[in-house]
Amino acid sequence: MPQQTRLTHIPAPEGVAPATGYTHVVTGSGRMVAVSGQVALDEHGEVVGAGDATAQARQVFTNLRRCLAAAGASFADVIKLTYYVTDIAQLPAIRVVRDEFLDAERLPASSAVQVVALFRPELLLEVEAFALVEAGGIAP
Repeated sequence: MPQQTRLTHIPAPEGVAPATGYTHVVTGSGRMVAVSGQVALDEHGEVVGAGDATAQARQVFTNLRRCLAAAGASFADVIKLTYYVTDIAQLPAIRVVRDEFLDAERLPASSAVQVVALFRPELLLEVEAFALVEAGGIAP
């Protein structure tokens, strides 16, 4: 089945204001993939882009792409993203980077939460993802 028909995006359920920058509801069937919150650490555990939300977002989405691939998934399979940011004012810059990785016409459901801090003070954001992929796929 083509990927475009496997997931159903409902950006404006009846009686709910239309979504801007995300989709209210994404549904489908398959195997669930949960990706822990990713931060701007490179493969050596070093912070990328200290103080720079754009650079950190690019590293976060690169890490998410690698984690999804490890499960046989891609950003096209993502149904939900949760953003934890230390300054909600950085969200527009983060969304610009997100749109480099995801199809802006088929965005997943999303939540954004401002937090006091992440586990390292130089980190500005953390993003977790949930995806649905075809049943079977990579063996546990």
